[in-house]
This record gives sequence, C-alpha cells and structure tokens, in this order.
Amino acid sequence: MDTTLRFKVNGQPRQVTTDADRPLLDVLREDLQLTGTKYGCGEGQCGACTVLIDGKRAFSCRIRAESVAEKEVLTVEGLETGDKLHPVQEAFLAEGAFQCGYCTPGMIMNAIALLKEKPRPTDVETAEWMNRNVCRCCSYTRILAAVKRAAEVGA
Repeated sequence: MDTTLRFKVNGQPRQVTTDADRPLLDVLREDLQLTGTKYGCGEGQCGACTVLIDGKRAFSCRIRAESVAEKEVLTVEGLETGDKLHPVQEAFLAEGAFQCGYCTPGMIMNAIALLKEKPRPTDVETAEWMNRNVCRCCSYTRILAAVKRAAEVGA
C-alpha cells in the first residue's frame, strides 16, 4: 500500500508517495532522479549506495523508504555549494581516487561520514571505516590518500 512520505533531500523538503517498504535507493534514483547514488549489490555489502541520513552513513539499498520520514538525506548531488565542490570531492579529484567512477559517490559519502565522526582519523581507522565500500578497480591506495588529504584541509 502506498504511503506519502515527507523528508528532506539535499536540504530541500520532498514528498513522495510510494510503497513504504521500497528501498530508499529506488526512491532516490527513480522518483527523485538523483542517480549519483548507485546500485551495487542490493545487500548493503558494497557501499555503492551510501548516503547520509541525519548525518550518519547508510546503505540506501537496505533502508526502507518509510524509515526516512521526517529525516534528512544527503546524497552526492547535495555536496557542492554553488560552483564549489565539497572538500572531499576536491581531494578525490586531486588524488585521482577513481578509475571507472562507479564506487566514487559512495566512497565520498562514506569519507564524509568518517570525517564528521573523526576529523583526524589514523590511517588504520580510515582503512577500517572505508572497508565497507568496494572499489572493483582497486583504487584503494588513492582513495585512502584522498581521505587523508580531506582530513588535512579540515573537510
């Protein structure tokens, strides 16, 4: 049965009428046309679908749409301010921390969640935190360097 959900996405109030059990990922991509968040495994194991819900990392493929009612969802599309990229996005560009780019939005969102929780993580803490996101191109060394660079500029 469809339900009308109200929540914020990238700072904007949104309203969607959908099946409450539908994955948030589908709502973002299909209903709101926010296609930066990617479908990877559908099981919350690869991190391609990572978004922030009320500032916390979440795998949108495993989150029921109903669970974000009255909450704030941040996707990769909501990071830039005007024409300025988020410092984590800038760090990923500077370090060349991607090849095909498919995992990049999820990696960036995960890195932002890490730096919110631990502004100056150790290399070990960064590797452990980022471990939930898979890069099939194996750009891990550059991804870790990008997170370190972002931490150094106070992202």
